[in-house]
Amino acid sequence: MNSKLPVTLPSAPDELLSSWISRHAAFYGVTPQTMFTHCLPEAASLRSVDLCLTIDQSRRIADTFSTESRTVRAMTFEKATKPMQRFIAKAPIQSCARCTASTHGPVSIRRSQLQGWRITCPICGGWLQSEIVTDHIEALAPYRDTALQGEKLLHDEAERGRQTWGSPLALARVLLMRWIPWPLLGENDLWRFRVLGVLVPEFDAILARLTSFHHSPKHPILPLHIRPALLAGVAILERTGPEMLKMLEGHTFGVNRDKFIQTTDHLVSPAVEWGPPRQMQLI
Repeated sequence: MNSKLPVTLPSAPDELLSSWISRHAAFYGVTPQTMFTHCLPEAASLRSVDLCLTIDQSRRIADTFSTESRTVRAMTFEKATKPMQRFIAKAPIQSCARCTASTHGPVSIRRSQLQGWRITCPICGGWLQSEIVTDHIEALAPYRDTALQGEKLLHDEAERGRQTWGSPLALARVLLMRWIPWPLLGENDLWRFRVLGVLVPEFDAILARLTSFHHSPKHPILPLHIRPALLAGVAILERTGPEMLKMLEGHTFGVNRDKFIQTTDHLVSPAVEWGPPRQMQLI
């Protein structure tokens, strides 16, 4: 059993477990890895306990820091499934200026700073900020309220396990799939078109001004300044229902359509209601 620390620092609201441990390391004048090893010598990294902390590990950390196991688990992403983990960044990607300004001592890292589905602070409700400042935010201003609805949908699933007719996190990834515009454009321009642009045309206009776009269903965390488009798309899709997926499928072609059908078929035509899944077209 690890020995208890003589002094335990209070956790900040929404603080990440690895941040809390690192602040203790600074207080005791040791490296974060040293403090981490003192708690859990067998664990791979600080990030590993943020994502997949076991009950036994949470109890041992709680004993070391003289707190409760549930308090330790609340600082992690213990409910995040593998697909959900795609929306959790490895390092802070945003922050709340209001909450950061009120912090004294070593700055803590909040869970919300890593959550790729957030645009507002869960503590004060203010808008999150990033280092990138562009006029894209103004272009998406008409979708602000709808984006807030999308944020709630994704947050309720990620944090509370709530879904409606489909997984909002899965729908977000579907919207980042490619589609082919008609009439066809040059091959070098096809990367600009994502299914999301069908629901939020301003998104296509934003991508038209970029030289590259590296985000996809596998890498779904969009930069904060264009994330409202994705959140709004999820809210529109969820509100309209599975029939909207059928409409979006009509905007895909070839291999892209095959992937779209394979991903969404269980939502568009559930086997229990419509029989066997539809066959993907042969190319």
